[in-house]
Amino acid sequence: MRDDLDLIRAAFAGSALAGLPIGHGPAGTVLVGGVGPDRLHEAWRVADAVVPDTGRLPVVVTDDFGDALTLRSEPEPGPSESELRAFVEAAVVAEPWLAFRHYREDDEVDEGEVEDYASGMAGVDLTALASTVPLPTPLPTLERALYDRLLTDADLHAEVLDTVRFASRTDYWFTPDRVLLMLLPTSDVRACAYWVDFYGALTREDQHRLGEVLAQWRERWDARLVASWGTMLQFQVGRRPLPGDQAWAAAGQLLALAPNLPLTQWELAVALPAGDAWFVHNRP
Repeated sequence: MRDDLDLIRAAFAGSALAGLPIGHGPAGTVLVGGVGPDRLHEAWRVADAVVPDTGRLPVVVTDDFGDALTLRSEPEPGPSESELRAFVEAAVVAEPWLAFRHYREDDEVDEGEVEDYASGMAGVDLTALASTVPLPTPLPTLERALYDRLLTDADLHAEVLDTVRFASRTDYWFTPDRVLLMLLPTSDVRACAYWVDFYGALTREDQHRLGEVLAQWRERWDARLVASWGTMLQFQVGRRPLPGDQAWAAAGQLLALAPNLPLTQWELAVALPAGDAWFVHNRP
């Protein structure tokens, strides 16, 4: 509605979003155009700061890979209040980590395979640290042993961190050629998964699970969804996990949602405490 757009314009007054074109988007959303790809994080921060005024969670989107997103003068109906309430209720009882699992989680490591699994994808090989791990063993057991031993070796930990810190920095984020700021017609973190376009959650049931993931990550890490590119999600993180159990658990969940992130769990567990940006990649 026009009043809704005027309220948003008023909330953006005096900010980096002031004066940018605003129109209605698909399924009850509002779109803000004129956002340069190099300023997408800045634009999102402005919109996130005024959620108490707009009642709309922001997410940066792109139409680089599909149909153009058009700013419309008339709103397109979104889900009803009862439909959205049912979506949130289904998300609350979802068990995301039973469905979202990394494809290597069930791997068993035998004699002769240790080097394949202990070689870091970013370039540091921890095979030497695996010499006392009884084999065969589940991959998660091996990787946790490597990570625990890595934490006791400051020099080796620093070497690994130097190769993997890119994974928790915004300069690793994907930047499309054209971006728009989408304002979702909800301030409920779980509900926003209704509109998020993500290859890892194509079914309604997986959207429920994604909504619960978003809520869990917000509560635990103050992880806020910044951008959705279809096969990628990008998060700003307000509370970094501490090295050890926290980083290990966060890395496992991130990889469960992001099987195409090119790191082992022990590498990602080293990276996460060193940065404020998470990147999820799940593609065909």
